[in-house]
Amino acid sequence: MDNMHLDQHISQQYNADLEHLRSALLEMGGLVEDQLSDAIEALQAADRSMAEKVLQAEQTVNMREVTLDAECTDVIARRHPAASDLRLVMIVIKAVRDLERVGDESSKIARMAIELSEHKQPDSEGYIEIRHLSSNVQKMLYAALDAFARFDVRAAIKVMRDDRYIDREYKSAMREMVTQMMEDPRSISRVLHVMWALRSLERVGDHARNIAEHVIYLVRGTDVRHVSLEEIEQHLDEFDQD
Repeated sequence: MDNMHLDQHISQQYNADLEHLRSALLEMGGLVEDQLSDAIEALQAADRSMAEKVLQAEQTVNMREVTLDAECTDVIARRHPAASDLRLVMIVIKAVRDLERVGDESSKIARMAIELSEHKQPDSEGYIEIRHLSSNVQKMLYAALDAFARFDVRAAIKVMRDDRYIDREYKSAMREMVTQMMEDPRSISRVLHVMWALRSLERVGDHARNIAEHVIYLVRGTDVRHVSLEEIEQHLDEFDQD
């Protein structure tokens, strides 16, 4: 990315400050990815102890958000960044919020896992849908963070495209859950917990898309939050970093 070099400043400490923000965001992203993975594993296995581990991790993620926000504010106050540097700091602030909310959704999934662990013989219905959706959502979150790490606009646009598939998959899974409840009213309580978990997974996909939108703004200075994917793809060369 030609206009996003972190080594262009006279002050080496300024370079270090910016690189620290970037690295700290990616480190927080790794923690959140682990939290989400553990939550999904706890849900599929109805594993209470794993779910409790996820809930304990929530405090760590929340503290990372507070710390990174403070560090971004400090850089703005001391360095008065402009142009691409300012975009980097602002995008870190926004992406941190999305990551913290992914952590919140992971905790919700963990709570559903605890509820489902109360069933002595958990029914396997609904777990196929969770497995499919969770696998794709995890890949999407990883791809969004990787796009940020590499300042890769094309990868960011692919994440946005994948979000449409996640939305369709989520709607299909929810229809299947409703059918199960209609066919077996005794399953309503359990299926509702599965549906809430599916909703959290869909929301994780939304936050991954948000991060992808942040990447495009970071690299090109173009806000695409209210721009259709079709319009973005029509102007792909303008958004591409190459």
